[in-house]
Amino acid sequence: MHIEFLVEEPSVEVVLNNLLQDKLPDDIYYQIHVFQGKQDLLRKLPDRLRGYSNWITDEYRIVVLVDEDREDCHKLKAKLEEISRKANLNTKSTILPGLPYQVVNRIVIEELEAWFFGDYEAIRRAYPRMPARLAKRASYRNPDAILGGTWEALERELQRAGYYMGGLAKIQVARDISVCMHPESNRSHSFLIFWQTIQALVK
Repeated sequence: MHIEFLVEEPSVEVVLNNLLQDKLPDDIYYQIHVFQGKQDLLRKLPDRLRGYSNWITDEYRIVVLVDEDREDCHKLKAKLEEISRKANLNTKSTILPGLPYQVVNRIVIEELEAWFFGDYEAIRRAYPRMPARLAKRASYRNPDAILGGTWEALERELQRAGYYMGGLAKIQVARDISVCMHPESNRSHSFLIFWQTIQALVK
């Protein structure tokens, strides 16, 4: 099997590579295609999926991964599903159980950094000065519901601990944290849905 990932930014590519390497069977291959932001991905997605539909075989799956970014999650998912339908590709969400599909649309709620807060121990392994009890605060208990943006929250807390005083280096942070992550223990619901998707594809 071959999995094509369509993602909106390089930091997501870094995270996927760190999560997937050494965790996929030898007969599962993947390729990550990075776009220049969410809007670029959404604008180009119809043509990209129509291109896939002209040649895709039973061994291929396409995973589209975009941030919610405070957008209505249901409307965003419906938009992705409609783009897939117009490209004559079946999605996991709309096809009957047991029937073949080509596309899986997944949404990161609300941003990639929520996945990091979902595995706070990975943050602490990457950045040991981060306070041990931060994840137990009411405002951080649900990684997918952190107010004010998870990117901003992560930058703020890292700077309080003395890291990245000149501004968050997003790709470096993604690399440092994701290499320490344990997917099965993540508390982010959107991450768990994504990870279950990967496991289902592999099986």
